[in-house]
Amino acid sequence: MFSAVAYEFHWESIYAYRQKFIDGFFITIYISFFALILSLVIGIVLAYGQNSKFISFRFFARFFIEIIRGTPLLVQILIFFYVFANNLGLDNRYVVGTVILAMFSGAYVSEIIRAGIKSIDNGQYESAKSLGFTSFQTYRYIILPQAYKRILPPLTGQFASIIKDSSLLSVISIAEFTMNAQEVNAYTYSTLESYIPLALGYLALTYPISFWAKRLEEKMKD
Repeated sequence: MFSAVAYEFHWESIYAYRQKFIDGFFITIYISFFALILSLVIGIVLAYGQNSKFISFRFFARFFIEIIRGTPLLVQILIFFYVFANNLGLDNRYVVGTVILAMFSGAYVSEIIRAGIKSIDNGQYESAKSLGFTSFQTYRYIILPQAYKRILPPLTGQFASIIKDSSLLSVISIAEFTMNAQEVNAYTYSTLESYIPLALGYLALTYPISFWAKRLEEKMKD
């Protein structure tokens, strides 16, 4: 099938712009790393908020999650950057882009954590209460260790999605991996030569996360 495709590769034209690929690759790593950490913090706060005794906090957490999960990331990037960030005087695209990506992922992380905790049988709570455990001790020693095993697989998938979703930040002119590849394509008109390294680069970033998660799951089973 591929032998019938009349396409001549010109890798030499791409090699001349190799530094743009390298720079974009590391920018994606930086953005994804900080977005990952921040999204985990946001997810934990929102997961706690959904079960909070404070009605206003619980309502805010639920409302935030529904809005974020119910709208496309691309729309959120455009609205948050061109409306909110500009009006607040935040002109650092990289910081704003990282925060937007973290908020989007944080809503999903929150639901993953909440679902993992809710999946624990009520008998576990009752047993802890009968032993005189405090609420903190119940979660620390009984609920969270069990929920962690159930949370890890979907959480890993969400973290890998952060890396891939960072490609959408190119719409606000953040010079990450995808935008730099698009620019090289515009300079050289070498489409496949530009996007094949892009695909391989994202694979190189996401595969270690999946591999590490599988190894961790295997250790937990032992």
